[in-house]
Amino acid sequence: MFTLLKKENKARRGIFKTVHGDFATPCFMNVGTSAAIKGGISSVDLKTLKCQVELCNTYHLHLRPGSDVIKTMGGIHKFMNWDKPVLTDSGGFQVFSLSKLRKIKEEGVFFNSHIDGRKIFMGPEESIQIQSNLGSTIAMAFDECVENPAPYDYVKASAERTTRWLIRCIDEMKRLNSLPDTVNPHQLLFGINQGSTYADLRIQHMETIADLQLDGYAIGGLAVGESAAEMYRIIETVEPVMPEGKIRYLMGVGTPSNIIEAVARGIDLFDCVMPSRNARHGTVFTWGGYLHIPNKCYETDSSPLDPECDCPTCKDFSRAYLRHLFKANEQLAGRLTVLHNLYFYNTLTEKIRQALDNGEFEDFRKKYSEKLSTRIG
Repeated sequence: MFTLLKKENKARRGIFKTVHGDFATPCFMNVGTSAAIKGGISSVDLKTLKCQVELCNTYHLHLRPGSDVIKTMGGIHKFMNWDKPVLTDSGGFQVFSLSKLRKIKEEGVFFNSHIDGRKIFMGPEESIQIQSNLGSTIAMAFDECVENPAPYDYVKASAERTTRWLIRCIDEMKRLNSLPDTVNPHQLLFGINQGSTYADLRIQHMETIADLQLDGYAIGGLAVGESAAEMYRIIETVEPVMPEGKIRYLMGVGTPSNIIEAVARGIDLFDCVMPSRNARHGTVFTWGGYLHIPNKCYETDSSPLDPECDCPTCKDFSRAYLRHLFKANEQLAGRLTVLHNLYFYNTLTEKIRQALDNGEFEDFRKKYSEKLSTRIG
Protein backbone atom coordinates (compact mmCIF):
# COMPACT_ATOMS: atom_id res chain seq x y z
CA MET A 1 0.00 0.00 0.00
CA PHE A 2 2.24 2.86 1.20
CA THR A 3 5.77 3.15 -0.14
CA LEU A 4 8.07 5.81 1.29
CA LEU A 5 10.14 6.97 -1.67
CA LYS A 6 12.39 9.56 -0.05
CA LYS A 7 12.73 12.04 2.81
CA GLU A 8 14.06 15.54 3.31
CA ASN A 9 14.59 15.91 7.04
CA LYS A 10 11.16 14.79 8.34
CA ALA A 11 9.26 15.68 5.14
CA ARG A 12 8.23 12.54 3.26
CA ARG A 13 7.54 11.70 -0.39
CA GLY A 14 5.57 8.55 -1.07
CA ILE A 15 2.94 6.68 -3.01
CA PHE A 16 -0.15 4.88 -1.73
CA LYS A 17 -1.52 2.02 -3.82
CA THR A 18 -5.19 1.05 -3.64
CA VAL A 19 -7.75 -1.01 -5.49
CA HIS A 20 -9.11 2.25 -6.94
CA GLY A 21 -5.74 3.51 -8.16
CA ASP A 22 -2.59 5.01 -6.70
CA PHE A 23 -2.06 8.49 -5.31
CA ALA A 24 1.13 10.39 -4.64
CA THR A 25 1.91 11.95 -1.27
CA PRO A 26 1.89 14.52 0.22
CA CYS A 27 -1.73 14.70 -0.90
CA PHE A 28 -4.69 16.96 -0.20
CA MET A 29 -8.08 15.24 -0.30
CA ASN A 30 -10.96 17.29 -1.70
CA VAL A 31 -13.93 17.23 0.68
CA GLY A 32 -17.20 16.10 -0.90
CA THR A 33 -19.08 15.66 2.38
CA SER A 34 -22.36 14.39 0.90
CA ALA A 35 -20.77 12.93 -2.27
CA ALA A 36 -20.54 16.43 -3.73
CA ILE A 37 -18.18 19.38 -3.38
CA LYS A 38 -20.16 22.37 -2.12
CA GLY A 39 -20.19 25.12 -4.72
CA GLY A 40 -21.53 23.15 -7.65
CA ILE A 41 -18.41 21.06 -8.35
CA SER A 42 -18.91 17.57 -9.79
CA SER A 43 -16.61 14.57 -9.73
CA VAL A 44 -15.98 15.23 -13.43
CA ASP A 45 -14.74 18.74 -12.51
CA LEU A 46 -12.39 17.25 -9.92
CA LYS A 47 -10.39 15.44 -12.57
CA THR A 48 -9.53 18.77 -14.23
CA LEU A 49 -8.52 20.15 -10.81
CA LYS A 50 -5.79 17.55 -10.17
CA CYS A 51 -7.78 15.86 -7.39
CA GLN A 52 -6.33 12.49 -6.40
CA VAL A 53 -8.65 11.50 -3.54
CA GLU A 54 -12.17 12.59 -2.60
CA LEU A 55 -13.36 12.49 1.01
CA CYS A 56 -16.99 11.72 1.83
CA ASN A 57 -18.69 11.59 5.21
CA THR A 58 -20.31 8.59 6.83
CA TYR A 59 -22.61 10.61 9.12
CA HIS A 60 -24.09 12.79 6.38
CA LEU A 61 -24.50 9.96 3.85
CA HIS A 62 -26.10 7.79 6.54
CA LEU A 63 -28.75 10.47 7.07
CA ARG A 64 -29.19 11.27 3.36
CA PRO A 65 -29.73 9.26 1.19
CA GLY A 66 -28.83 6.30 3.43
CA SER A 67 -25.94 3.89 2.94
CA ASP A 68 -28.37 1.15 1.87
CA VAL A 69 -29.44 3.30 -1.07
CA ILE A 70 -25.83 3.87 -2.11
CA LYS A 71 -25.04 0.16 -1.79
CA THR A 72 -28.02 -0.60 -4.04
CA MET A 73 -26.57 1.85 -6.57
CA GLY A 74 -23.27 -0.03 -6.59
CA GLY A 75 -21.33 1.94 -3.97
CA ILE A 76 -20.09 5.49 -3.62
CA HIS A 77 -17.83 5.38 -6.69
CA LYS A 78 -20.63 4.49 -9.10
CA PHE A 79 -23.12 6.71 -7.27
CA MET A 80 -21.11 9.90 -7.84
CA ASN A 81 -19.19 8.74 -10.94
CA TRP A 82 -15.71 8.86 -9.41
CA ASP A 83 -13.18 6.13 -10.27
CA LYS A 84 -10.32 7.26 -8.05
CA PRO A 85 -9.79 6.63 -4.31
CA VAL A 86 -12.43 7.71 -1.79
CA LEU A 87 -11.82 8.06 1.95
CA THR A 88 -14.83 8.08 4.26
CA ASP A 89 -14.67 9.83 7.61
CA SER A 90 -16.22 7.60 10.26
CA GLY A 91 -18.80 10.18 11.33
CA GLY A 92 -17.31 10.49 14.79
CA PHE A 93 -16.44 14.17 14.45
CA GLN A 94 -19.93 15.05 13.21
CA VAL A 95 -21.62 13.05 15.96
CA PHE A 96 -19.72 15.04 18.56
CA SER A 97 -19.81 18.45 16.87
CA LEU A 98 -23.24 18.66 15.22
CA SER A 99 -25.43 16.85 17.68
CA LYS A 100 -26.25 18.90 20.77
CA LEU A 101 -28.03 15.96 22.37
CA ARG A 102 -25.80 12.92 22.66
CA LYS A 103 -24.99 10.25 25.21
CA ILE A 104 -21.72 8.34 25.07
CA LYS A 105 -21.67 4.75 26.31
CA GLU A 106 -19.25 1.89 25.86
CA GLU A 107 -21.34 0.41 23.07
CA GLY A 108 -21.38 3.67 21.13
CA VAL A 109 -23.16 7.03 20.94
CA PHE A 110 -26.87 7.82 21.11
CA PHE A 111 -27.66 11.13 19.47
CA ASN A 112 -30.25 13.17 17.62
CA SER A 113 -30.03 13.93 13.93
CA HIS A 114 -29.17 17.57 13.27
CA ILE A 115 -31.61 17.46 10.33
CA ASP A 116 -34.88 16.26 11.85
CA GLY A 117 -34.06 15.40 15.46
CA ARG A 118 -34.70 11.67 15.11
CA LYS A 119 -32.86 9.41 17.51
CA ILE A 120 -29.89 7.53 16.07
CA PHE A 121 -27.30 5.14 17.49
CA MET A 122 -23.82 4.79 16.07
CA GLY A 123 -21.05 2.64 17.42
CA PRO A 124 -17.91 1.11 15.90
CA GLU A 125 -19.79 -1.68 14.17
CA GLU A 126 -22.46 0.64 12.77
CA SER A 127 -19.87 3.09 11.44
CA ILE A 128 -17.95 0.32 9.68
CA GLN A 129 -21.16 -1.22 8.34
CA ILE A 130 -22.17 2.11 6.80
CA GLN A 131 -18.71 2.62 5.31
CA SER A 132 -18.77 -0.92 3.93
CA ASN A 133 -22.12 -0.19 2.27
CA LEU A 134 -20.54 2.91 0.72
CA GLY A 135 -17.64 0.80 -0.53
CA SER A 136 -15.04 3.51 0.04
CA THR A 137 -11.38 2.81 -0.62
CA ILE A 138 -10.37 3.79 2.90
CA ALA A 139 -12.57 3.70 5.99
CA MET A 140 -11.79 5.57 9.19
CA ALA A 141 -12.21 3.96 12.58
CA PHE A 142 -14.95 5.32 14.86
CA ASP A 143 -13.50 7.53 17.59
CA GLU A 144 -14.42 10.26 20.03
CA CYS A 145 -13.22 13.72 19.07
CA VAL A 146 -12.67 15.51 22.38
CA GLU A 147 -12.98 19.28 22.66
CA ASN A 148 -9.87 21.33 23.37
CA PRO A 149 -9.25 21.98 26.20
CA ALA A 150 -10.66 19.02 28.15
CA PRO A 151 -9.90 17.57 31.61
CA TYR A 152 -6.97 15.16 31.67
CA ASP A 153 -8.90 12.28 33.28
CA TYR A 154 -11.70 12.54 30.74
CA VAL A 155 -9.27 12.60 27.81
CA LYS A 156 -7.44 9.57 29.18
CA ALA A 157 -10.66 7.56 29.55
CA SER A 158 -11.82 8.71 26.11
CA ALA A 159 -8.57 7.65 24.40
CA GLU A 160 -8.77 4.24 26.06
CA ARG A 161 -12.37 3.85 24.90
CA THR A 162 -11.34 4.92 21.38
CA THR A 163 -8.79 2.08 21.40
CA ARG A 164 -11.45 -0.42 22.39
CA TRP A 165 -13.70 0.94 19.66
CA LEU A 166 -10.83 0.60 17.17
CA ILE A 167 -10.43 -3.08 17.95
CA ARG A 168 -14.15 -3.57 17.35
CA CYS A 169 -13.79 -1.71 14.03
CA ILE A 170 -11.00 -4.05 12.98
CA ASP A 171 -13.06 -7.13 13.79
CA GLU A 172 -16.16 -5.81 12.02
CA MET A 173 -14.22 -4.88 8.89
CA LYS A 174 -12.65 -8.32 8.70
CA ARG A 175 -16.13 -9.84 8.91
CA LEU A 176 -17.66 -7.56 6.30
CA ASN A 177 -14.76 -7.87 3.85
CA SER A 178 -15.26 -11.64 3.87
CA LEU A 179 -18.93 -11.47 2.81
CA PRO A 180 -19.87 -12.25 -0.82
CA ASP A 181 -22.02 -9.13 -1.30
CA THR A 182 -19.53 -6.59 0.07
CA VAL A 183 -19.15 -3.62 -2.30
CA ASN A 184 -15.38 -3.34 -1.74
CA PRO A 185 -13.83 -6.43 -0.10
CA HIS A 186 -10.43 -4.68 -0.25
CA GLN A 187 -11.51 -1.77 1.95
CA LEU A 188 -8.68 -0.37 4.07
CA LEU A 189 -8.87 0.85 7.67
CA PHE A 190 -7.06 3.80 9.27
CA GLY A 191 -6.86 4.29 13.02
CA ILE A 192 -7.06 7.70 14.69
CA ASN A 193 -4.74 9.01 17.40
CA GLN A 194 -6.45 10.98 20.17
CA GLY A 195 -5.31 12.51 23.44
CA SER A 196 -6.20 16.20 23.15
CA THR A 197 -3.18 18.41 23.91
CA TYR A 198 -1.62 16.07 26.51
CA ALA A 199 1.71 14.82 25.19
CA ASP A 200 1.88 11.70 27.36
CA LEU A 201 -1.64 10.61 26.37
CA ARG A 202 -0.93 11.25 22.68
CA ILE A 203 2.24 9.15 22.80
CA GLN A 204 0.66 6.36 24.81
CA HIS A 205 -2.34 6.14 22.51
CA MET A 206 -0.21 6.21 19.36
CA GLU A 207 2.05 3.45 20.64
CA THR A 208 -0.99 1.33 21.49
CA ILE A 209 -2.72 1.63 18.13
CA ALA A 210 0.56 1.30 16.19
CA ASP A 211 0.79 -2.25 17.51
CA LEU A 212 -2.45 -3.11 15.71
CA GLN A 213 -0.77 -2.90 12.28
CA LEU A 214 -3.43 -0.84 10.51
CA ASP A 215 -3.33 0.35 6.90
CA GLY A 216 -2.69 3.95 7.94
CA TYR A 217 -2.71 6.28 10.93
CA ALA A 218 -4.37 9.63 11.47
CA ILE A 219 -3.90 12.37 14.03
CA GLY A 220 -7.36 13.53 15.08
CA GLY A 221 -8.72 16.08 17.51
CA LEU A 222 -6.70 19.01 16.17
CA ALA A 223 -7.72 22.14 14.24
CA VAL A 224 -10.60 22.47 16.69
CA GLY A 225 -9.70 25.77 18.27
CA GLU A 226 -6.11 25.36 19.47
CA SER A 227 -3.36 27.60 18.11
CA ALA A 228 -1.23 26.59 15.14
CA ALA A 229 1.78 26.43 17.47
CA GLU A 230 -0.08 24.00 19.73
CA MET A 231 -1.08 21.87 16.75
CA TYR A 232 2.53 21.73 15.54
CA ARG A 233 3.66 20.77 19.04
CA ILE A 234 1.29 17.79 19.08
CA ILE A 235 2.42 16.66 15.62
CA GLU A 236 6.04 16.86 16.75
CA THR A 237 5.12 14.86 19.86
CA VAL A 238 3.31 12.08 18.03
CA GLU A 239 5.39 11.78 14.84
CA PRO A 240 8.36 9.90 16.36
CA VAL A 241 6.09 7.05 17.47
CA MET A 242 4.04 6.82 14.25
CA PRO A 243 5.01 3.81 12.10
CA GLU A 244 7.56 4.92 9.51
CA GLY A 245 6.20 2.65 6.80
CA LYS A 246 2.54 3.66 7.10
CA ILE A 247 0.78 6.69 5.65
CA ARG A 248 0.17 9.56 8.08
CA TYR A 249 -3.00 11.64 7.91
CA LEU A 250 -3.64 14.95 9.71
CA MET A 251 -7.41 15.30 9.87
CA GLY A 252 -9.18 18.57 9.08
CA VAL A 253 -6.10 20.67 8.28
CA GLY A 254 -5.88 23.33 7.08
CA THR A 255 -4.45 26.56 5.63
CA PRO A 256 -1.78 26.38 2.91
CA SER A 257 0.82 27.31 5.52
CA ASN A 258 -0.50 24.60 7.89
CA ILE A 259 -0.05 22.01 5.15
CA ILE A 260 3.52 23.10 4.37
CA GLU A 261 4.45 23.11 8.05
CA ALA A 262 2.79 19.74 8.71
CA VAL A 263 4.64 18.19 5.76
CA ALA A 264 7.85 19.52 7.30
CA ARG A 265 6.88 17.61 10.46
CA GLY A 266 6.28 14.27 8.70
CA ILE A 267 2.62 14.28 7.57
CA ASP A 268 1.51 12.76 4.25
CA LEU A 269 -2.24 13.28 3.88
CA PHE A 270 -4.64 16.19 4.50
CA ASP A 271 -8.26 17.25 4.15
CA CYS A 272 -10.09 20.46 4.92
CA VAL A 273 -13.28 22.27 3.92
CA MET A 274 -11.39 25.59 4.01
CA PRO A 275 -10.68 25.99 0.27
CA SER A 276 -14.30 25.41 -0.75
CA ARG A 277 -15.93 27.13 2.24
CA ASN A 278 -13.75 30.22 2.03
CA ALA A 279 -14.24 30.40 -1.74
CA ARG A 280 -18.03 30.48 -1.38
CA HIS A 281 -17.59 33.56 0.79
CA GLY A 282 -15.19 35.24 -1.61
CA THR A 283 -11.81 34.44 -0.05
CA VAL A 284 -9.31 33.24 -2.63
CA PHE A 285 -5.86 31.69 -2.19
CA THR A 286 -3.08 32.80 -4.53
CA TRP A 287 0.67 32.30 -4.79
CA GLY A 288 1.12 35.84 -3.48
CA GLY A 289 -1.18 35.40 -0.47
CA TYR A 290 -4.95 35.41 0.00
CA LEU A 291 -7.51 38.04 -0.98
CA HIS A 292 -11.22 38.80 -0.59
CA ILE A 293 -12.61 39.25 -4.10
CA PRO A 294 -15.86 41.14 -3.17
CA ASN A 295 -13.73 44.10 -2.00
CA LYS A 296 -14.14 47.43 -3.81
CA CYS A 297 -10.53 47.45 -5.01
CA TYR A 298 -11.33 44.69 -7.54
CA GLU A 299 -14.28 46.46 -9.17
CA THR A 300 -12.34 47.29 -12.36
CA ASP A 301 -9.45 44.84 -12.01
CA SER A 302 -9.07 43.00 -15.32
CA SER A 303 -6.41 40.58 -14.09
CA PRO A 304 -7.16 36.95 -13.18
CA LEU A 305 -7.53 35.86 -9.56
CA ASP A 306 -3.90 34.74 -9.63
CA PRO A 307 -1.56 35.60 -12.53
CA GLU A 308 0.50 32.50 -11.66
CA CYS A 309 -2.50 30.13 -11.87
CA ASP A 310 -3.72 28.23 -14.92
CA CYS A 311 -6.98 26.90 -13.43
CA PRO A 312 -10.18 27.11 -15.53
CA THR A 313 -11.31 30.24 -13.65
CA CYS A 314 -8.05 32.13 -14.03
CA LYS A 315 -7.85 31.25 -17.72
CA ASP A 316 -11.23 32.74 -18.58
CA PHE A 317 -12.42 35.31 -16.01
CA SER A 318 -11.27 38.55 -14.37
CA ARG A 319 -11.31 39.68 -10.78
CA ALA A 320 -13.79 42.41 -11.78
CA TYR A 321 -16.22 39.85 -13.20
CA LEU A 322 -15.96 37.60 -10.16
CA ARG A 323 -16.54 40.55 -7.84
CA HIS A 324 -19.64 41.41 -9.85
CA LEU A 325 -20.94 37.83 -9.50
CA PHE A 326 -20.60 38.00 -5.71
CA LYS A 327 -22.28 41.40 -5.51
CA ALA A 328 -25.12 40.14 -7.73
CA ASN A 329 -25.50 36.98 -5.60
CA GLU A 330 -24.98 34.77 -8.64
CA GLN A 331 -24.34 31.08 -7.89
CA LEU A 332 -21.62 31.11 -10.51
CA ALA A 333 -19.48 33.18 -8.13
CA GLY A 334 -19.15 30.28 -5.73
CA ARG A 335 -18.54 27.70 -8.42
CA LEU A 336 -15.74 29.66 -10.11
CA THR A 337 -13.93 30.52 -6.87
CA VAL A 338 -14.25 26.96 -5.51
CA LEU A 339 -12.77 25.68 -8.77
CA HIS A 340 -9.83 28.01 -8.28
CA ASN A 341 -9.21 27.26 -4.60
CA LEU A 342 -9.33 23.49 -5.06
CA TYR A 343 -6.98 23.74 -8.01
CA PHE A 344 -4.68 25.89 -5.88
CA TYR A 345 -4.61 23.35 -3.01
CA ASN A 346 -4.03 20.42 -5.35
CA THR A 347 -1.28 22.37 -7.10
CA LEU A 348 0.23 23.25 -3.73
CA THR A 349 0.71 19.59 -2.80
CA GLU A 350 1.88 18.87 -6.34
CA LYS A 351 4.58 21.55 -5.98
CA ILE A 352 5.51 20.17 -2.55
CA ARG A 353 6.00 16.74 -4.14
CA GLN A 354 8.12 18.24 -6.90
CA ALA A 355 10.23 20.10 -4.33
CA LEU A 356 10.77 16.88 -2.39
CA ASP A 357 11.70 15.03 -5.59
CA ASN A 358 14.33 17.68 -6.27
CA GLY A 359 15.59 17.93 -2.69
CA GLU A 360 14.33 21.53 -2.50
CA PHE A 361 11.50 21.32 0.02
CA GLU A 362 13.16 23.51 2.65
CA ASP A 363 13.66 26.22 0.03
CA PHE A 364 10.00 25.91 -0.97
CA ARG A 365 8.97 26.12 2.68
CA LYS A 366 11.02 29.27 3.28
CA LYS A 367 9.58 30.91 0.17
CA TYR A 368 5.91 30.11 0.66
CA SER A 369 4.97 29.13 4.23
CA GLU A 370 4.66 32.68 5.55
CA LYS A 371 3.84 34.24 2.18
CA LEU A 372 0.70 32.15 1.63
CA SER A 373 -0.71 33.17 5.02
CA THR A 374 -0.45 36.89 4.17
CA ARG A 375 -3.53 38.87 3.19
CA ILE A 376 -2.95 40.92 0.03
CA GLY A 377 -6.37 42.42 -0.60
